[in-house]
Amino acid sequence: MPELDPDVFEKVREAIAEALGLDEDEVVPEARLMDDLGAESLDFLDIVFRIERAFGIKVPRGGVESQARGGLVEGEVLEIDGVLTDLGRQKLAEAMPEVPNEDIVEGLKVSEIVTLFRVATFYRIVVTLLAEKKAS
Repeated sequence: MPELDPDVFEKVREAIAEALGLDEDEVVPEARLMDDLGAESLDFLDIVFRIERAFGIKVPRGGVESQARGGLVEGEVLEIDGVLTDLGRQKLAEAMPEVPNEDIVEGLKVSEIVTLFRVATFYRIVVTLLAEKKAS
């Protein structure tokens, strides 16, 4: 992962730590929100709210999934019966470079993508949205 902007990362770290009731030093870029930090699905709403407020941005709902679908050519299939295809896993790996490739396993369900989210996932989304905001 490229070098982190310390100011942006600190605000992301603070938002996640506050939402999950953790010490900030537990919130490191590679930490998985659910498995390592104990986040539950409802916690993501709180994290997103805190990030939006801290940065003055709007985080689109389903943003990671839409990024993964972004490079699709008509006729390409990302998932079958809720399970990512090889192409779907490839697109997900491209959309989420902070997730180690070995974690994007064969048989991964679309509903399990959220378990891959890292602190760095939220950092990357914030950096992208801030760049879009600055450009507009």
